[in-house]
Formats: sequence, structure tokens, C-alpha cells
Amino acid sequence: MLVTALADKQGSVREPYAGYGKWLDGENPKRIRKKAAQAEAFFRTTGITFNVYGEEDADERLIPFDVIPRIISASEWRKLSRGIDQRVRALNAFLHDIYHRQEILRAGRIPFDLIANNDAFLPAMVGVEPPGGIYTHIVGTDIVRTGPDEFFVLEDNARTPSGVSYMLENRETMLQMFPELFSRIPVKEVSNYPSSLRRSLAACAPDICSGKPVVAVLTPGIHNSAYFEHSYLADQMGAELVEGHDLRVVDGRIAMRTTQGYTPIDVIYRRVDDEYLDPLNFNPDSMLGVPGIMDVYRSGGITIANAPGTGIADDKALYSYMPDIVEFYTGEKPLLNNVQTWRCSEPDQLQYVLDNLADLVVKEVHGSGGYGMLVGPAASKKEVEAFRAKLIENASNYIAQPTLALSTVPIFTKKGLSPRHVDLRPFVLVSPNRIEITPGGLTRVAMTEGSLVVNSSQGGGTKDTWVLEE
Repeated sequence: MLVTALADKQGSVREPYAGYGKWLDGENPKRIRKKAAQAEAFFRTTGITFNVYGEEDADERLIPFDVIPRIISASEWRKLSRGIDQRVRALNAFLHDIYHRQEILRAGRIPFDLIANNDAFLPAMVGVEPPGGIYTHIVGTDIVRTGPDEFFVLEDNARTPSGVSYMLENRETMLQMFPELFSRIPVKEVSNYPSSLRRSLAACAPDICSGKPVVAVLTPGIHNSAYFEHSYLADQMGAELVEGHDLRVVDGRIAMRTTQGYTPIDVIYRRVDDEYLDPLNFNPDSMLGVPGIMDVYRSGGITIANAPGTGIADDKALYSYMPDIVEFYTGEKPLLNNVQTWRCSEPDQLQYVLDNLADLVVKEVHGSGGYGMLVGPAASKKEVEAFRAKLIENASNYIAQPTLALSTVPIFTKKGLSPRHVDLRPFVLVSPNRIEITPGGLTRVAMTEGSLVVNSSQGGGTKDTWVLEE
């Protein structure tokens, strides 16, 4: 029976899955298999793909979607929400401090060199006051579960977190495939995210804005791996989707080209990295950004979400200091745990990592998407030794963490339900008067049995995440 895969070690269906388990118990696996095929066809027809860099023969892929939902109880979500809220508040306070008085450095809680020598620190932001005092307008916090009431934050995505479009499309697909489930199980809604995003961004408009704020999504273009998401969110928000060549500085404002001429923009939700944002202030070879946008930003003529320079807050070298950051700015102990982290830039910690390389997960400080990392227990001896050479050559470019005993959730396979490792990326919207956490978020799944890597670029999939009502 399929429902047995939802049971705990004692053989009882886990409490959050009780209602779903009753439904599943009466279902024919053939029907679920048919619905899974229909879901894949829906994703393909809709064009829900992502681009893979460096693979000319397969530049677009479907992200595998699993029809078995991941279910989180109301009490579990309350605990997670409190911890996420605390962490996001601390991140914003840290960013304001690090670009202004730098009190945390003066207090010796973070080494000065960690900031001064960090490529993610943006000197052009020193002294800049973003509209509303908000730096991280959209945050994606990656969380893993290791026990019944034990959660860890893997990383804080504070630059341009992606994946929310897949969260929304996953829910839409489940509503189409299994509408009867949502009439019998009280699941919190996520479909209002685009309107919440629009409202949150508008609340961060600069003082120069008069009337209803004009919001635009700045995309690098169709070849970007997350282009589907850029166009999807712009459409859902009723915002303009623009590229750098659509924008220019006009009378001290950023204006977009329209059929009636150039119209000023108040808020830009940018999906372009700092380096390429402004060729006059950063990379002069950039064709993706807007010449002079940083000068307009510094003068208070536009809001850029997320603010330039936010990358210092989610830099992996800084991650191990997050408990200190949370306590320094909130006066509270962190509600969510950090994963133990060894900083390879420190000789004694590097030696430990080298001695235990086959048992650890090693990540590039500025890496993302699952690239440039080593999962020791899953690597061959040759791969471990090759990574050892990288560490010795450039130790400060890496951090290491233990291999956590990640929780699993069932996915639907040809043989029935089978457990796979997952993480969770809740999405947070931050405005001057509100922090709004979308219930659930994006559950990413390591589709390969035993794998710990959930990134879509490495073969991971997704599933709908249900947070139950009280």
C-alpha cells in the first residue's frame, strides 16, 4: 500500500500526513501515475524550464516535479516562521551597519578582514541609505530538517533568490491534478504571492515617487537560467519586464522606453548581479545593466530590490558568524540553528578539513547552484584528492560542513513511493513596516536515491509544499 511510505518508525502515519494518508489509501497507483504524466506535460506545454550553462546540446530542461506533497504542520510552521523572521531582521540590520557605522566590527564580533577583503562587499554602498532602510526586499532561506523538531539553516539567499515561480506553478499544478484534496485538507494559500510582492515592493518606493509606484523587473534576458521566473513574476505582478537597453537616465530618474516615450520607474526588482548592474560604476564591459543607475540610486531617485551589496550577507564565509550576527542585532539567541562550519581560511580548521575530507561537504565561498562543491561521502577517491589540491591552493575560497542526516519525504517512482532527501526554501518579503513569509515555500528534492544534492542544475526536482491551517 502506498500509504505505508508515510509512516514513521513506529508504523503510524505521521500526524501532518493523516488527512492525506486517508485519501492516498483509497487511490489507485495507476491514477497517480497518470496524473504525474499529465503534470509533466503541463510543465512542458507551459514552458516551465531552466537553462543549463555549459551544455550546448541540452540548454533547456524541465525541473522534475513530484506529485506527492511535502506537508508541514501548523505548529512546525509557527516555529520556522519565528526563526526566519528573526534571521531576516538581523540580516537587514547587519547590512545597514556594515555600510554605515560598522559597530559589529568595532565590537570584534566579526573579523575586519572578512569584510574588507570580501568581493561581495560593495564600497559604492558605504553611506547609502536605501529607501525605507530595506536592503533585502526578497529573501530565500534554505532550511533542512534533521529530526522531528530540529531545523538548520543551510544558507541565506539575500541577493537574487530564485525559485518562487516553481513554488507557484507546483501549487497550480496540484490544484488542477487533485482538486478534491484541497476541499478536504486545509492548506494555506500561496497564490497571493505575486500581489504581495507587488505591494511589498511598492511600499519601498523612494520619496521622490508621487502617486502609484511604477514597478519593473530587470532581467539579463532570455538566455538567463531563471528567465522563465523573471517573465512569470512580471506578468503576475502586472509589472514591466525590461532589459538594460530598455532603460536610461532621464532628468535624474531611471526611465523605461514605451510607445509614448520614456516613463520614470520607481522600483526595479533586479535579477542582474551587482557586477553587471551599472557599467559606469562596476564592470565597464557589461551589456546587461543601466549606465548611471547607481548614481540615481545614491541620490534617492529609485529603489533597487534587492539593494546592491546585499551579497555580503549571504556570503558563505560569513555564514558561520550568523549566530553572533543574530544575537548582536536582536539581543536574542538564534531560534534556528546554523550548521557547524569550518572556515578553511583558518589554518587549524583547514587541517581538520583536510584530515576528514571524505566525510565532509565542502563549498565554494561564492558558489551557488550546487556547483564547485564536494560531497565527501558520495565522491570517489580521485575526486576527493582533486579537491584536496584545490583546498591547499586556495583555502580561503572554501568552507566545510558535516554531512547532515537530512530528513526524507516520499516521492512517486515506478516502484511506488520511495524516500528522498529534501530542503526547503521559504520566501520572505520585507518592507518598512512588515515582514511577510509565504507559508511553505519551495521544496527541492534530490531525485537520485541517497543523493544529498537538491539543486535543479544537479538533477534535483521539486514538489508542492503544504502548510496546514490551524
